[in-house]
Order: sequence, then structure tokens, then C-alpha cells
Amino acid sequence: MTMPHRAARPRAFTLDLDDTLWPIAPTLQRAEAVLRDWLARHAPATQAWCGEAGMLRLRAQVWREHPELAHDLSTLRLLTIRRALQAAGDDVALAEPAFEVFLAARQQVTWFDDVAPALERLAARGPLLALSNGNADLAATGLTRWFVGGVSARGVGVAKPDARIFAAACARLGCAPQEVMHIGDDWRLDIVGARRAGLHSAWLRRPGLAHTPGPAQALQDDGADLPTGGHHLELPDLLALVEWVEGG
Repeated sequence: MTMPHRAARPRAFTLDLDDTLWPIAPTLQRAEAVLRDWLARHAPATQAWCGEAGMLRLRAQVWREHPELAHDLSTLRLLTIRRALQAAGDDVALAEPAFEVFLAARQQVTWFDDVAPALERLAARGPLLALSNGNADLAATGLTRWFVGGVSARGVGVAKPDARIFAAACARLGCAPQEVMHIGDDWRLDIVGARRAGLHSAWLRRPGLAHTPGPAQALQDDGADLPTGGHHLELPDLLALVEWVEGG
């Protein structure tokens, strides 16, 4: 943990969601299984045509073809389902209800054990704002009691690590960047993005999760150094962050 001595403590916090508040891999696996079951009942030709592996390949192909939609995972997912239905000869009008089934299942998350107690204490220290590239919904995932709202890549039109999404989050909080700390699990998207946008940062490295490349590799890939101002923490869980905040 590194803590520059002269930087003021943050008075507001933005938090990533996937792999920060819950594990995303099992969440998506369950949602995709629910989608396959739905397709087997309502569009069996599509399910038979693509199956699990075929849908994954098709999704990767759609994402490659539409880099302009990298900030909009919902639209990319919808386009993938529509493409599968069309290729199998099923009614493409089924794409919207199929996506809604997937999206509802995607909201059925299981929080990490520290999330509820940590957010309860952190929210008492300053407003919390969700800041995500994904399509999780605060209300559906049960988080609204602690958050003042959320900013999404789809809503802003750009995704982390673009500085504009961090600026939008700060504006939503009514804070200057140097008054806000961003907490997330992805070094490049969350930490590099936040630091370059002028925010404090907390890199959450939960044991047992596969983490993205750390500072040395990320800086080499990005080709530039990070700003040195502000607080930067490296933590195993949210309770460690709360203890740092409360210790100030």
C-alpha cells in the first residue's frame, strides 16, 4: 500500500462492479445457461445451430466487426443473438425477448462476503457511485441502498479507461477529480484510467481471481507513466479500504 503524505483524503468514491463486488465469470455462465435453455424452448433451431461454443464464437465475431460499440455490451449481445437467430432461420423478432431473459439472469449476482459490511461503512464516509463498463443494474443487484447512482459506459458513450467516463462520474458526484477515489479490480481499465483522469485509486486484488497485468506490464503496453499525485492503494478486499478511510 502506498500513500503520499500530502494528498487530501477523498470525500467521494466510485466503484467498479464486476469482479469488484461480485465474481463475474460464474454470473455470466449462469446467464448464458439460462439463455440457452430459453432458446431450446423458443428457438430450437438456433440452439441446435450454434450451441454454447458456437454462440461464443459468434459473439467474438460480432465484437470484432463492431469496435464502435465496445462501450455498449448490451447492444453487442443483442446483435449476437439476432445474428444467431437469422443464421438458423428462426424469427429474428425473438432477439429482444431472448436478450431480456439473459439480462435478467445476468443481474442475479452473489456479492463477495465483505461487500455489504464494507459498503455500509464506506457510504457513511462519502457518496458512492457505480462506474462500470458492464450492464449490471444497481436496483436489480440490490445495491441502491448504498449508492447515489451509477455511470455506465453505455450511458456516457465511452468506456474505461477513457478519461471522459471518469469526468462524467465526478460531475455526477459534484466533485473535482482530486476529491474522488475510484476502486476497481482491473489495472488498466480502473487504475490507469482513474489516475490519468486525476482521481485517487484503489486497486482491489481479491485472492483467487485472475488479475489483469500489473503496473510494469500495463505501463509498458500503454507506453507512458502514470501521474504521481493522489493516493494509490493496493488492497485484498473492501474492508481494508474502509479501514484506511476510517483511519484518516
